[in-house]
Amino acid sequence: MNNKTAIVGAVGIGAALMYFLDPDRGKRRRALVRDKVEAAGNKATDYAEKMGRDIRNRAYGVVAETKSLFQHEEVTDDMLIDRVRSKLGRFPVHIDVQAHDGVVSLSGPIVESALPMVLRAVRFVRGVKEVDNKLNVQTDAEAPVLPSTPPLGAAPI
Repeated sequence: MNNKTAIVGAVGIGAALMYFLDPDRGKRRRALVRDKVEAAGNKATDYAEKMGRDIRNRAYGVVAETKSLFQHEEVTDDMLIDRVRSKLGRFPVHIDVQAHDGVVSLSGPIVESALPMVLRAVRFVRGVKEVDNKLNVQTDAEAPVLPSTPPLGAAPI
C-alpha cells in the first residue's frame, strides 16, 4: 500500500513539473500561480491590518468609556439636549426634549410599544441624572401615520 502511494505521488509531482516547466506555456502558468499567491498574501495582509485597526479602535473605545465612568463631567443643558436628540434619532418618534441641571423632560405623543425603549435609551445617555416623563402614550391603533420623506432627488408632490 505504501509503495502504491509513493508511485501515485511521484506521478503527480511529475505531472505538475511537466505542467509548469512546459517550454511553450510554462512561463505563463508560473506567472499566473505567482500572481495568485501574491494576491492572496496581499489580501491576508490587508485583512490583518484591518483587524488590527478594529481591535485598536475597540480597545480605545473601551478605555474611553471606562474613564468616563470615573470622571464627573458637567454637561450644559444644550449639550445634553443634543445628546438625547441624537440618541432618539434612532427611533421613529417625534418628541420634544428639554433639560435643566441634568433632568431631561420628554413630552409629546409616543406609541406605547416604543415607550420602554425610548425611556431606557434616554436614561443611559451620558450626563442624564433623571428623566421626567411627560409623554402622551398612545396605543398602536391611535398613533398617527407619519408622512414618509421622499427619496433624495425626488420632487415633492
